[in-house]
Amino acid sequence: MSLKSKIYKFLRIWNDVDAVRKGRVGKRVGRRVAGKGSGKLLRKLFK
Repeated sequence: MSLKSKIYKFLRIWNDVDAVRKGRVGKRVGRRVAGKGSGKLLRKLFK
């Protein structure tokens, strides 16, 4: 695992914790699901 990927993983966890503290977990989860769905759709379109 490279340093860059470790930093990204750490920041993703940090942002999850921050979202829990601020009560914005629903928004974050929704955006993540939407992003994964649109990514899969685009992958199928340009395959």
